[in-house]
Amino acid sequence: MPVRHALLALLAQQPRYGYELHAAFEALVGGQQNWDLKPAQVYTTLLRLTEAGLVRLSESGEGAETDKRLFEITPEGQKELQNWLHSETALEPQRDAFYLKLMLALSIGEEVRPIVRVQRTALYRRLHQLTTQRQEADPRRELAKILLMDKAVMHLEADLRWLDMIEARLDEVCQQPLPQPELRRRGRPARGS
Repeated sequence: MPVRHALLALLAQQPRYGYELHAAFEALVGGQQNWDLKPAQVYTTLLRLTEAGLVRLSESGEGAETDKRLFEITPEGQKELQNWLHSETALEPQRDAFYLKLMLALSIGEEVRPIVRVQRTALYRRLHQLTTQRQEADPRRELAKILLMDKAVMHLEADLRWLDMIEARLDEVCQQPLPQPELRRRGRPARGS
C-alpha cells in the first residue's frame, strides 16, 4: 500500500509531525492534483503504523493533540520499508474502471459511442493539464517529477489509442455475446460421484 510505505520513507528521512508528513507527501508527488491524500488519511495511517510497531511517538515531540505529535520510524518500520523497497510493485492493468463501465453499458443496451467520446474528452483534458505542468517544471530541480509526468502522458496516449481501437471494433464487440458466469449446480453432489 503506497501511502503507508511513503509515510515510512518520509519518516526514515527525519521525524515529522503529521501535517509535515502530509506536506512532504504532497511536495513529492507534485501536488494534490496528482495524488489527493487527505490529512485524515495521514493520521489514520499513522495510527495503524503505530499500532503495528512500525512508527512511534518521538520523546522530544509528544503533545496532547494528534497534530502536535512528532512521529519517528522504528527499527521494525525500517525493516518493513526495506522489504517494500526491494520487492516488486504490483501492476493491475486489467482492473480498468472504464472497461467495466463500457461492459456494463453494453450489458444494459446503452449506446456506448457517447460514453467513449466523454472518456476521450476527459483524457485529452488531462493530457493538456499534464503537458502544461511538465512544461512549467524546471528540469534542473524537478527531473524526477518530469519523468513521472512523462510516464503519465504515455499512459494517457496509450488509453487514447485504446479508445480508437474500441471505436473501430465496436460493431464487432456488440455482435458478440457478453461474458456470462458459469452456472454451477447447487446442493450436494449425487451419490457415487
